[in-house]
Amino acid sequence: MLGSRSAGEMHWQIVPDKHTWVARVQTDFGGVLPGLRRVQTSRVHPRTLTSLGYSEGDGKRSTFETQVDRSGGVLTLKQGRDEASAPLLGDVHDPVSVLLWLRANVQLERADVLMAGGKVHVRRLADVDVNGVHARAFELRPGGALVYLADAPPHRVLTLVQPTDFGLLDAILRVERSRIRADTPRRRRR
Repeated sequence: MLGSRSAGEMHWQIVPDKHTWVARVQTDFGGVLPGLRRVQTSRVHPRTLTSLGYSEGDGKRSTFETQVDRSGGVLTLKQGRDEASAPLLGDVHDPVSVLLWLRANVQLERADVLMAGGKVHVRRLADVDVNGVHARAFELRPGGALVYLADAPPHRVLTLVQPTDFGLLDAILRVERSRIRADTPRRRRR
């Protein structure tokens, strides 16, 4: 939402893949914003919830990528044709893995989280009510993003607020009811 108008849809998918989790976030902007697609894919360590690799693009090709070589101690960033490597000084996060990590660390008051481009300062704010659900609020700086997590496990992300050039962009969670699968036998009424 941008103001009170629709700005598109965001879909999350988290699946296990060998010894990692793969989190894929597809955002289809539209409504009051120009129609475009942004796909973020994060390979996440299942225990530490840190980034093992990240890519961002339009779904067809990546425009930004990070690769984490833990055994070699190297972090590689790619943007277009440009590539740079640096020593890996510790566990790093990406824009998706930091949200998964925050869900597992809802008790913290403050933390500095290492990202590929620097540090993100996480600060807990006062708890709030989000559509009837008690939520814990966090601010991420720089950038000024706000993250609202359900207080009860599994601490779902309820709302994300991201400042943009267009204004504050609110991503509001809507849980879709699972659909009945076509191969599931249905009960007949008598």
